[in-house]
Amino acid sequence: MEVTGMLTGARLLAHVGFPATEVLGPDASEDQIQAMIDHHGLLFIKPVFRGGVGKKGKAGLIGKARDLRTALAEKERLYFAEHRHGNATAKANGVTFEAGVPAEHEIYFSITDDTRYRAPTMTITHRGGVDIEELDKTEIASVPFDALTGLKAFVVANALTDIGAPKEVISPLVQHLPKLWELMHHYGMTTLELNPIRMRPGKDGRLTPVACDFKCGFDRDDPRVGRLGLPQQLFAADVSTFEQEVNQLRTHQGQSDVFVINEAGTILAPTFGGGANSLVTEVLGEAAIISSDFGGNPPYEKMKSVAAICYRHFLAQTNVLFIIGGKSNNTDILETFRGIGDALREHFAKHGPAPLYVVVGRGGPNLVRGMGNLADTLDSLGVPYRFFGFDSAISEVVNFAKRIDDWMRADGRDEIARSMKIAA
Repeated sequence: MEVTGMLTGARLLAHVGFPATEVLGPDASEDQIQAMIDHHGLLFIKPVFRGGVGKKGKAGLIGKARDLRTALAEKERLYFAEHRHGNATAKANGVTFEAGVPAEHEIYFSITDDTRYRAPTMTITHRGGVDIEELDKTEIASVPFDALTGLKAFVVANALTDIGAPKEVISPLVQHLPKLWELMHHYGMTTLELNPIRMRPGKDGRLTPVACDFKCGFDRDDPRVGRLGLPQQLFAADVSTFEQEVNQLRTHQGQSDVFVINEAGTILAPTFGGGANSLVTEVLGEAAIISSDFGGNPPYEKMKSVAAICYRHFLAQTNVLFIIGGKSNNTDILETFRGIGDALREHFAKHGPAPLYVVVGRGGPNLVRGMGNLADTLDSLGVPYRFFGFDSAISEVVNFAKRIDDWMRADGRDEIARSMKIAA
């Protein structure tokens, strides 16, 4: 997830008229906080993290307050809170104050692309507010729908009926939930999750769904994202200088998705394609410096700029430059390899050569010409290399790169340095 919490979520939900709890940001005055307490009786104080950070409630990082003194104490406790989830550590920078919503029923709702159905899929349960993994499958409905026709009211109604949802929640949800597909579809989102949606009773007894937590992810290369006018820092989770430089190269053509895995790694792997990225990241483990996807047919200048940034930050520590991807349908291999090679030549000219081994695994248009161009560049620089074509199993290529890295760690780096007549 790239955007989490109601501070931004409430603003996004307002685009389609979906009810959301009242929320104040970290700059809220004491008078505003007191007014919210007077009106709602209960506040939740939550730390603001960049990017998607889960399990905050279980980590004790959500405060509750019914008076101003408690609210300010919780603000002090959580404003710069640190949270570790899995292998990721995040530091908060601010808090939100969110109004409590009295309700008997809580709903979990999400839309995402499901590879099982090759279609957008709605997941819903009337047992919201908890980890969905903890629920019995009979209490959860996952229903694919046609992206062309959108999320229809009858799809929501049938799903809720099938899982035995209380009758009083079905009609309000049928009225409001289809709006969320409009939000996701019209603004370039790839996934959207509300948990919980609390069913607030009105004076007439009718329930209204109110979003109390929000998460979403975007396709950053979709121009529709720009319609929202979101600040760029929302998309950066504890951004390093390297990631910030690469992200600034986003264009309409070519992806530049990158994340630093291990700043002390020894395999620099510009990867092309999401599938290749997943495999490479998993198999290389701590040896990988970055996780990346530079596919989408990037033009020469963009690929050269991306490669130059990678070299400037990490080439000095790199044992293996690992250029890897599947068999491309539309990415011009000659253009990408030419950019990577030219950037390496210019880096050596400016900063001096470094002992390096290049491993390439790729397929696609202009493959032979691209490999020939890169081979000429590496030969001129005295850098050893090994190329694999589209008929080589990508898993074997990744394992070969790991073996080269092990050899480089042993005595290979010294041997290459001697052959290049430079210091190891």
